[in-house]
Amino acid sequence: MSQISFSEAEYDQKRRKTRREKFLEQMDTLIPWKKLEKKIVRHYPKNGQGRQPYPLSTMLRIHCMQLFYNLSDPAMEDSLYEIESMRRFCGLRLSDRLPDETTILNFRHLLERHNLGKKLFDEINRHLSSQGLSLREGSIVDATIISAPRSTKNKEGARDPDMHQVKKGNEWYFGMKMHIGVDDALGLIHSVTTTSANVHDITQAGQLLHGEEERVWGDAGYVGIEKREEHEERDVDWFIALRPGKRRALLAKSDEAETEYIKAQVRAKVEHPFRYIKRVFGYDKVRYRGLEKNSERLHLLAAFTNLMIGKKYLLA
Repeated sequence: MSQISFSEAEYDQKRRKTRREKFLEQMDTLIPWKKLEKKIVRHYPKNGQGRQPYPLSTMLRIHCMQLFYNLSDPAMEDSLYEIESMRRFCGLRLSDRLPDETTILNFRHLLERHNLGKKLFDEINRHLSSQGLSLREGSIVDATIISAPRSTKNKEGARDPDMHQVKKGNEWYFGMKMHIGVDDALGLIHSVTTTSANVHDITQAGQLLHGEEERVWGDAGYVGIEKREEHEERDVDWFIALRPGKRRALLAKSDEAETEYIKAQVRAKVEHPFRYIKRVFGYDKVRYRGLEKNSERLHLLAAFTNLMIGKKYLLA
């Protein structure tokens, strides 16, 4: 074992843990690393002649940190040189050969090329299910807009063709939508789809329902969903919110108003995953061009969100 440096010795003697250290320790405990590595290993470069690849476990941890803190490839490389807690999280030392931004980018491209984001999301959900965190009696469906740059100052001289604008309320938004289905008990995400922002929420509902639901909850954007052809055979109770105008017309103490209040209480669970993805992990604006790359990233962020929501049960 090589001798530790003075900086590492001083780091070990510091008096308190930072919030970053506590968060990384928590995620290190929550994420089933071995299960995720098994999904990637068949696609990962093998040792051979020439420059040896970094261990898969190291690159997977670096990629996860990049998503935790919404860092670009160059910023992730800089962080490995600057921040001791990040190096320790992925098992590196300052004296080691640290991955550069191209290596970090190539690993991300490997995950995108083999559509591994969704596979890792499904694997984490299976892990949660094995821990007893799988309730399938009811689903809540919803969508959120993730903005994209409107600028045309790029090589093509055009906006991203996969992104479109949509009017919500009195404001216009440009970007994409993330559609999710979550269970109505714990609020864990079980389904994810992505579309341009101008695609109506109701068109994606069929892909967000797993088929075992007894009840489905949604906001006013899903009014009339039970009449659509793809849902004619579903034997579920639909709890869809009234449109705002009709809701305001209800008497405050009426049974209908009480019903709408209960619907809103249940649907509130679907906002918690969006909070983690857009506020905790900072992904309220796309980082890449095209739906496919952003979809891969959002599947992994959804998986991390499920771990954060279920952590009180997992850590117990």
